[in-house]
Amino acid sequence: MKTILCFGDSNTYGLIPGTKERYPEDIRWTGILGQRLKHRGFRVVEEGLVGRTTIFPDNLRPGRDGSELLPVLLESHYPVDELILMLGTNDCKTVYNASAQVIGRGIKKLLGQIKNADKNIKVTLVSPILLGDEVWKSEFDPEFGVQSVKTSGELKEEYRKIADEYGCDFLAASDVAAPSDNDREHLTPDGHAALAEALTERIIAKYAA
Repeated sequence: MKTILCFGDSNTYGLIPGTKERYPEDIRWTGILGQRLKHRGFRVVEEGLVGRTTIFPDNLRPGRDGSELLPVLLESHYPVDELILMLGTNDCKTVYNASAQVIGRGIKKLLGQIKNADKNIKVTLVSPILLGDEVWKSEFDPEFGVQSVKTSGELKEEYRKIADEYGCDFLAASDVAAPSDNDREHLTPDGHAALAEALTERIIAKYAA
């Protein structure tokens, strides 16, 4: 049995747009991926957390700095064969004032932690879906701003370059899914399904080779 660890934020957790609730397992992309792959000998482990960043702490919520927890999870879920890494949306918040390049440096730190834990772990780096227009409005998420949307749109190419540099597989979630109109930030059920389908195809192809 091979273990796939999915490390991400609220779109890995499965937050329902505009609420504090969570989609059921059979709606979340991680759950769908697990169902699609279990008969092929894979076990999918969900490690999504609302508000998680690559390297930035949240002064109001503990444990949001991904680099603080990833090494622990790699140890607790050992052995990990595949890690699907999808972070960066929360790094675009105005409080962090981070460019796409700085967020990319956070991703590189995480990739270094993965390599240090076990150089045999295969990684699929996923750039997140785009933040929607006017996500910063009070009825959506004012932790973001106009620049956040621009930075979000730059992550795809930044992550693609990092994937090439580090020898990772790469998928742009924004190529297959878009944020909900309800909050301009989180995946719809259709988005979860589309992301799960894209990742299923890549995992099957990777391990069939």
